[in-house]
Amino acid sequence: MKKLLKRLGVVLFAVALLTSVACGPGTTTDPTGSEGTQTPPVEGPSLKIAIVTTSGVDDGSFGQDCYNGIMTFIGKNPGSTVTPVKEPDNAKVMQAVADIIADYDVLVLPGFQFAPVGVLAAENEDKKVILVDTPPQNEAGEDVELDNVYGMMFSEQESGFFAGVVAALETKTGKVGSVHGMAFPPVVNYQFGFEAGVAYANKHLGASAEVISLPSYAGTDVTGTNVGSNYVGDFADEATGKTIGSTLYDMGCDILFVAAGASGNGVFTAAKERDGVFCIGCDVDQYDDGDRGDGTNIILTSALKVMHLNVDRQLQAILDGTFSGKNEVLTVQTDSTGYVSADGRHQMSADTLARLKEVYDKMKAGEIVPPGNFTEQTRDDFPGL
Repeated sequence: MKKLLKRLGVVLFAVALLTSVACGPGTTTDPTGSEGTQTPPVEGPSLKIAIVTTSGVDDGSFGQDCYNGIMTFIGKNPGSTVTPVKEPDNAKVMQAVADIIADYDVLVLPGFQFAPVGVLAAENEDKKVILVDTPPQNEAGEDVELDNVYGMMFSEQESGFFAGVVAALETKTGKVGSVHGMAFPPVVNYQFGFEAGVAYANKHLGASAEVISLPSYAGTDVTGTNVGSNYVGDFADEATGKTIGSTLYDMGCDILFVAAGASGNGVFTAAKERDGVFCIGCDVDQYDDGDRGDGTNIILTSALKVMHLNVDRQLQAILDGTFSGKNEVLTVQTDSTGYVSADGRHQMSADTLARLKEVYDKMKAGEIVPPGNFTEQTRDDFPGL
């Protein structure tokens, strides 16, 4: 086991930077449990669940959204329990999983850094794993499908598309942009979806918006292809994030879609220092992060990956005996992508909300299929354009 964990540590070094790929802290429902505690058990069918995170279940992002899904499940199945385990050191997360896998029925693992759990899962076939944002990998770092692991991924280009439509419809200057961390596939999916959404709004919704990119910050994806846009080159460089955000705002952009991890906090700071400019958050509702402290807010809306719903669904399937291990890309078809429209959590106009709902319905009907990093669809040629 020690030899295995040493090998996994090498893999983790490559994926550690992918933690919280898209977004910085956001806001979801406050967790009702606490680190290291369990919900008191009651009689009835139940699951003993553990969630392992690097950022905690109150991180306002991946960890908390997944934890909320667990708590929803427990609310319906009160015999079940959950134990949060926090290990902030990416080099030690797999040891943390190995230490507890024998003690629980289900492990919920949010983030790319948990991909190597495929090795442990193969050795513990009686345990179920819900893996968020990545498929499991074997010792060679290859993606695998396992009967006891559900690897959920998301069609980020769909949520990015909604962000692009919003930006194009709400801009007052006619200039918008997006800022990203590193050009890994999920992030490029967000970028391509955003740019396609702007193109769609320009062509079909009466918008007139230009997407602004800085050539010196163009991204290079995992195949070495220049994908353009504005990339920080890191997910934890707030200073560069602020530099890019400030430059784009100074060039006339008034709305930026931010999918840059902690680097995005720098863009938020740049926005808060100006009047009349906004950001669109991602992954989770980031409205609270947009508070300027003077009664105004920089967040127009947030593009979503609906993790809590799918964690709840998979836990229920495990309890019901209908669970099926597989790797699945979740889409609008299962209400797994979307945008924030709740009253008090966005600043979109009524007209934008109405048009966005029309776009959502067309996407769900298959009339609009946004492009991603490695799809047949492109930003200039996709169904619905």
